[in-house]
Amino acid sequence: MPNLRASLPRFRKRFLLLHLLACLALALLLLLQIRPVMLPDLQLAAGEKLDCVSYSPFRRPGQTPLNPAVYIPRQQIEADLASLVPLTRCVRIYAVNQGLEQVPDVARALGLKVLLGAWVGYRPESNRQELETAIDLANRYPDVVRGLIVGNEVMLRREQSEAALKALLDEARRRVQVPVSYADVWEFWLRHPGLAKSVDFITLHILPYWEDEPVAVEQAIPHVAAIHDRIREHFGKPVLIGETGWPSRGRQRNAARPGRVAQARYIRSFVHEAHVRGWNYNLIEAIDQPWKRRLEGTVGGYWGILDVDLQAKFPFQGAVSERQSLQAPLFSSLCGLLGGLGLACLGGRKRPVSRPAAAIAGAWLGGMLFMAWEHGRVAYRDAWEWGVSGGVVWLGMIWVLGYMLPGSCGRSRISVRQTGSWRSKGLRGVRLGLLFAAATVAILLFADPRYRDFPFALYLLPLPTLLAIARFQVEDGLEEGVLAAVLVACGLARWLLEPGNPEAQGWAALCLLLGMPVLANISRESRAAGAERSKQ
Repeated sequence: MPNLRASLPRFRKRFLLLHLLACLALALLLLLQIRPVMLPDLQLAAGEKLDCVSYSPFRRPGQTPLNPAVYIPRQQIEADLASLVPLTRCVRIYAVNQGLEQVPDVARALGLKVLLGAWVGYRPESNRQELETAIDLANRYPDVVRGLIVGNEVMLRREQSEAALKALLDEARRRVQVPVSYADVWEFWLRHPGLAKSVDFITLHILPYWEDEPVAVEQAIPHVAAIHDRIREHFGKPVLIGETGWPSRGRQRNAARPGRVAQARYIRSFVHEAHVRGWNYNLIEAIDQPWKRRLEGTVGGYWGILDVDLQAKFPFQGAVSERQSLQAPLFSSLCGLLGGLGLACLGGRKRPVSRPAAAIAGAWLGGMLFMAWEHGRVAYRDAWEWGVSGGVVWLGMIWVLGYMLPGSCGRSRISVRQTGSWRSKGLRGVRLGLLFAAATVAILLFADPRYRDFPFALYLLPLPTLLAIARFQVEDGLEEGVLAAVLVACGLARWLLEPGNPEAQGWAALCLLLGMPVLANISRESRAAGAERSKQ
């Protein structure tokens, strides 16, 4: 295999070309994200509002319903509901603990209605307390409470039997004057039809993104209409679409792609259709819920119409773009360009690449560091995930790989079977670490993909450099070969399991580009070693 020092001019051209192509691809992606997309307007009549939206106050750092010690103060609930008054006539809550029992009183003062929820789980004592509180609130605020929903997706979670849930519903109907219902996804209503006898109306969850066969946003409204009509005809009772919506961030599931534009398209189209057809509905949800990322991955935290700062995530009229500004990624790329150029100038004659190549590589580095940080900001939930999943540690390693490795290769042959300098050993460790991390992620995405994102930015960042040096590396060891084989196999398997998912296709391509050069090197070395033995 050629030594990089003897072929440095060819390497420099390859290094420049690959980074230039990468920068052009990144620029194209950003231009597509900033491009305004024309969407149908919400088309509400004068004074008309959304029918109802799910409300959960756990939007601030450390607030989560999973911690019983967390209690939401009245002032926060007042501020939250005041921000929703211009948007909706009603809010749905799922429990009456941790401060949520204050919602009916606050809603009355603001002129809002409430779909009151009693949370039903696997603990009978907690269920009893929830039901008693909910019944008391329904009887104290009959002018505010539109309905009492006893249990939310209990059958889906398998936390109670149908008979036990039916008993709670029957008790609630005896003790309150407001209508009583139970909420679950549409398939579980069909599996437990006996529950319909214990409710006044069917509360139905239809989430096209979460279907077992996900539905693209362009086909989502006909899908919702078909399910709604099917359930209404099957049970012969009034139907409330208790949850429907679209996430603005997260993992693509086959043709169902989250995004700001997709969320705006779905909400606008659904609300228009619901008002035309006279559907009763509740959108999920009012405000983003960061705590849900621990249960549902990135996508769980981004179903809100408002973000955690109570700002609208998209307008109800006019064009919508995926990205609102290019200032931050362009600034990051510019800083990288100047940094790469500065390092090349400091290198003098010993610089591994030309100054233009270093500048272009720096621009790519800066742009992709921003993209990786942007992804981590919405996907990583704590310091551990920032550090392990691709934060500070990996960024430092990637910079070493991106700039120092070509320089080292230019001065000496790196062989993993030879005892080289500390720099050679360190750089081999970087490559091994990168392959190990990528292979681990690929295994997880293959075995447990539902709540995992495809971490493109992190592993695209070193790709141009790895491809540039692929033809000049001397020897790859058994460890690299095993990791590369696992990476390629799991990447292809993920794509075969999601053939209609462009993100899965892109991940498979990335795994191939990261792993195949290593496997090709090992194959060439094996043939060369065989030829050498035959000569002897």
